[in-house]
Amino acid sequence: MTSSGDDVEIDWPEARAANLANWESRVPLHLSAYAIDDLRADPARLSTVARTDVDAMAPFLPRGLEGLDLCHLQCHIGTDTVSLARAGARVTGVDFSPSALAAASELADQLGIDATWVEADVLDARAAVQGDFDVVYTSIGTIAWLHDLDRWAAQIAGLLRPGGLFYIRDGHPAMYSLDENADGLVTRYRYFADGRSQAWDDDTTYAGDGVVASPRTYEYPHPLSEVVNAVIGAGLSIERLDEGDTLPWRFSDVMEQLEGGEYAYPVPLRDRIPLTFTLVARR
Repeated sequence: MTSSGDDVEIDWPEARAANLANWESRVPLHLSAYAIDDLRADPARLSTVARTDVDAMAPFLPRGLEGLDLCHLQCHIGTDTVSLARAGARVTGVDFSPSALAAASELADQLGIDATWVEADVLDARAAVQGDFDVVYTSIGTIAWLHDLDRWAAQIAGLLRPGGLFYIRDGHPAMYSLDENADGLVTRYRYFADGRSQAWDDDTTYAGDGVVASPRTYEYPHPLSEVVNAVIGAGLSIERLDEGDTLPWRFSDVMEQLEGGEYAYPVPLRDRIPLTFTLVARR
């Protein structure tokens, strides 16, 4: 059951409340769908997302994450957060879903990982989180849920120590403008931000089977320029911007799964549209 993603006028508190209900109802589904048993079985294992991101951050962190304080914004059930801890960081996970944080805390305890969990809206993260950090990290599928990227970027700048690193990998806004049900690359949705949200009714989720009990969500298109300018406007210096042609989830049924678990459009479509962007900035 999926609505068309029509543009709507809605107050942020109402949109946030609907999104929170949706993410709360995803938690039990994701606990079954995420590869949590693999993390339990292998003490050296990192989640696929975290492994990709640790490699991408490596050129900017000469000593890796070992001994660094890292704040993971929008951490969900913590599989990537505990993986970053396994990579050497002292981690703090921030999310607005109490059920997700309870699951994250339980997972960390099971794995013997010391982590701090903070229930807060990411747009209020600086006031909610104690201390400052060497790395602020967010990945993947995050900023489409936020209405105000200037406020988001201000939280990141406030959490970082001088010289600290901000890292984000997320779905590319060009991809989000595509019709996910088309056989090819057909644009359907708005690319540019205009203050309105896109309303969705979708009782499925990107990982695993099952029905989401609260299917209504509100998402916000953000062009790549808006993301970059929000980070610059918060006082951070851009060090790297990359675009990728694979994705950790199947955005469209046309996509094929590659070795290693990522998804991509088949050739010859693959080199015609970016699926992710990765941005690295420093305070």
